[in-house]
Amino acid sequence: MSKTIALIGFGEAGSTFARVAGWESEACAFDIAAGRRDEMTSLGVIACDSLAEALDGASTVLSLVTADAARDVAAAAAPLLGKGALFCDMNSIAPQTKRANAELVNAGKGRYVDVAVMAPVDPARLNVPLLVAGPDAEEAVQALGAAGFAKIRAVGADVGRASAIKLVRSVMVKGLEALTAEMMMAAEAEGVADEVLASLDASEKTISWPQRTDYNLDRMIVHGTRRSAEMAEAALMLDALGIAPRMTAGTVSWQGSLGGLGIRPVPEGFNEKLAAITATNGWKEHSEQ
Repeated sequence: MSKTIALIGFGEAGSTFARVAGWESEACAFDIAAGRRDEMTSLGVIACDSLAEALDGASTVLSLVTADAARDVAAAAAPLLGKGALFCDMNSIAPQTKRANAELVNAGKGRYVDVAVMAPVDPARLNVPLLVAGPDAEEAVQALGAAGFAKIRAVGADVGRASAIKLVRSVMVKGLEALTAEMMMAAEAEGVADEVLASLDASEKTISWPQRTDYNLDRMIVHGTRRSAEMAEAALMLDALGIAPRMTAGTVSWQGSLGGLGIRPVPEGFNEKLAAITATNGWKEHSEQ
């Protein structure tokens, strides 16, 4: 078996990278969801039956799982990594979680790398900006570049630094999405949505607020569950810094609430999205818990 790259997790990120990179038999993948094996095979990637099989012989490992599974994956992978293998933890988790993962990986034969994915992988694909931190950051930059990633930057030798940059930024980016939902629910209830949006639109012209509202609600409906898990990690980070995560805790709730509604297909236009949200009542029950 000839391979250099191992993908742990073959969801949106892993499958997107494999599709455009053309790794084929140079890469293998393992996912706990057995149904993803067909997609691996269709992309020419070696589908593995176990984590151990996927990691055997791999020099670069990309961990692309959900935030709540990242620590378990690091623990399971640590004793299985080959000598000098780079374990690139690309998951959106708190800096202290990444440092704990690094202790697990570095206790074995592998080398831990903190990687932050700074934009959605679709449509950016291999042009998605990556921040890399850790003692082996420079070597990881070279390895990721060789794998086809085009926008990689080392940000320091301290594990957790890349994650901190991403999550601190996420406090604003994901927080604005959550604030949009809260604002528009109130505006809709009072019948003043058009006036509120017009007022905001008059103060900022980069993108109209109706467009921004539609976009933010779309992101929450489609990706809210995953983003809620990420923001829970941001809350852990703030707690560790002695900062009460009041807005971030609210963001966790709102992202999870709207993402958990399962609205499919997602309606076009913010009015239609609001109508679909309010029609479920599920968001209200979730937010009151």
